[in-house]
Amino acid sequence: MDRIRKVIPALDVTDLSRITDLLAKIDTLDIIYGYKVGFSLGLTYGLPKVAETIRRVSSKPIIYDHQKAATDIPDTGKLFAKTMKDSGMDEVILFPQAGPATLQAWVEALQEQRLEVIVGGIMTHPKFVVSEGGFIRDEAVTDIYRRAFRAGVRRFVVPLTKPQAVSQLYKEAGLDEECIFYSPGFGKQGGDPKQFDYLKTHYWIIGRSLLQAEDPVGYLKNIE
Repeated sequence: MDRIRKVIPALDVTDLSRITDLLAKIDTLDIIYGYKVGFSLGLTYGLPKVAETIRRVSSKPIIYDHQKAATDIPDTGKLFAKTMKDSGMDEVILFPQAGPATLQAWVEALQEQRLEVIVGGIMTHPKFVVSEGGFIRDEAVTDIYRRAFRAGVRRFVVPLTKPQAVSQLYKEAGLDEECIFYSPGFGKQGGDPKQFDYLKTHYWIIGRSLLQAEDPVGYLKNIE
């Protein structure tokens, strides 16, 4: 099986000029798939301005992570999807913890806008699911991935810090090698991508360790 491995820088900063400088250095590297933006840039500048700034340097996908989207009622999905499209986003991450009706409605709304939908259900930190001492039922997490797959989603967020849980949900949710996986937890959180060799297409989301690197190009070349 030919494996595809790429990096997605998580642009979790509040200084837009830092992003311009970083992208000018790293955008031509083959290992870069795209860029993830979240609330820090979105709330500070507005997503249209953020997208415009990135587009001056890069044509690679811009991925919006609302941290966390799809936790509202089903009816707001269309408004969210239109906002994403109008803002210049290419892909959108959902964590549909508000239930199956919200999951279905928000996925469909984004699909109607021809945006790539990425669904997650489990996070990198400890004490998230019940078996770890958290709030979210383990079975509910698997159900999120299973229902999203049945709704036509083929892109999923899975944490590098929880290889055993990811392996289990991969099997129980019926995911397959046609799926594309996006993984936070590299670097500062200690996730090990080598434990996910069974994933054919795997993108590593890297934030703090890349943003704080004195030589970001050298840093990225060392992990290829």
